[in-house]
Amino acid sequence: MSANEVLPFINPATGEQFGQVAMATAGEVAQAQRELRQAFEIWRRKPVKERVRILRKLQAFVIDSVDLITETINQDTGKSRQDALLEVMMTVDRLHQYYRQAPRWLARQRVPPGLYVFRRFYTEPHPYGVVAVIGPWNLPFDLAVPPLCTALLAGNTVLLKPSEVAPATGVLIEKLIQSVPELSPFVRVLHGDGRVGEQIVRSRPDLIFFTGSTNTGRKIARVAAETMTPFLCELGGKDPMIVLEDADLAAAARWGVWGAFYHGGQTCMAVERTYVVESVYDDFLHLVLEETQQLKMGYSPDLDNPNDLGPLTFQRQKQIVEDHLQDALARGARILHGGRSQGLFVEPTIVVDVDHSMKLMRDETFGPVLPVMKVKDEAEAIRLANDSYYGLSACVWSQNLERAQRVAGQLEVGSVNINDAISHYPVSLLPFGGIKDSGTARTHGQPEVLQFTQYRSYAVGQPPLAFDLATHMRRPGNYRLGATIMHLAFGVTPQQRVRPVVQGLNELKEKSKAPAPVTVAAAGALMALAAVLFGLWRHADKRK
Repeated sequence: MSANEVLPFINPATGEQFGQVAMATAGEVAQAQRELRQAFEIWRRKPVKERVRILRKLQAFVIDSVDLITETINQDTGKSRQDALLEVMMTVDRLHQYYRQAPRWLARQRVPPGLYVFRRFYTEPHPYGVVAVIGPWNLPFDLAVPPLCTALLAGNTVLLKPSEVAPATGVLIEKLIQSVPELSPFVRVLHGDGRVGEQIVRSRPDLIFFTGSTNTGRKIARVAAETMTPFLCELGGKDPMIVLEDADLAAAARWGVWGAFYHGGQTCMAVERTYVVESVYDDFLHLVLEETQQLKMGYSPDLDNPNDLGPLTFQRQKQIVEDHLQDALARGARILHGGRSQGLFVEPTIVVDVDHSMKLMRDETFGPVLPVMKVKDEAEAIRLANDSYYGLSACVWSQNLERAQRVAGQLEVGSVNINDAISHYPVSLLPFGGIKDSGTARTHGQPEVLQFTQYRSYAVGQPPLAFDLATHMRRPGNYRLGATIMHLAFGVTPQQRVRPVVQGLNELKEKSKAPAPVTVAAAGALMALAAVLFGLWRHADKRK
């Protein structure tokens, strides 16, 4: 990376350049890492409520700058101003909820002491240090600002690399951060392409958080593994939609089409494959075609935009869409609607006669294509939905909610939406993330905040007391006492709980040479000691 390399700002709808930004050099990456590691020692010591106070200033600037933000996203990605507004709304909603909950989420938690009744135990989350956040291009604001602010909320400093495909949005995010002088020393925004991203990953941050494609995630994982750097990733999806015979077909068609074609299909939770039970397949397909034919495609910079779809964001994504369509057609699929393109505008496309030999049903398309497959029954729909190395989201359509939830419970995904599509994502406190090759991260809710921390545990108390059970068990000769306590404390049945006491009495009667009264007294003393220690343990456990 030379000092004079730049990223141009290109409007994908018009092809016009409307600005540029200098790419970060390797030296700037290293310098940012050093400065943020020093700044971390200051930021981590700020109380959570103080971090919230500072971060709320950024939230206020975001809200005041909403028109500028949506204008920039509109130019950067081609999406409508309204869709850009949804990005901003989801961002501030999520962060607003986090700032309210953070003092409780990030507080020290007491832990029951077990058998150590005279000591206190607790755990508390600690920040990692310098967190590298690498953002994507499809939701360049919503998928960059929340992880940035959440990592800061947890006490980390942040290196942010926005996507090179939406660089103008990245520059705007940087300006918003610089508008809060109390915050800006703890964030560095580094602009650039994949080479800058690789430099950041190799600079050994304390944690990497990446949102993007599974292929890029694998590359980052390999580099991170070399230095044992913790790596969180929210990757791609191939989200299935299941339409059962008792579904509301009109609603399934309407919102399934919306879930497939919203933002040109360029969302990780888009409907990318549909399985329809054969008894309603023809009716459903007819309704899907009706809905799709009503969609309008185009671009407008105005606040009021009549179009449903804009362009794809960059040429490489168009090539993937075309490759998937050509592969499907070569294997016997048919296009019932759409399939044509002009520039980066690709018509919303309905494809039938598909099967799992096709890329269109296996790999993430990330474009305005909806393949519809006929299945015999519910069981086949579930089997095919799970026949994927992705596992992000799914949706199930049935008017029988009990049945729909039963089907949902059998799907191998991170989240399931019943009788709607993709609308689960904006729910701020509902954890979102995938399994399988869809990644390891969780966004939204308490898990998002806590994943930017690492738990540390503490045991606190005076030196061991002579009468503490734990002290007794450190000395030889207390096997029977320990066994008695274990049975009393953890026995599953009443008989199991009293068994060692009965055994102890019998052994004392058989082996002791002492007179019977002494034997009984010794057994009684053992039982009394066990009972006292057990009682102390139960009392302490309840208090904790």
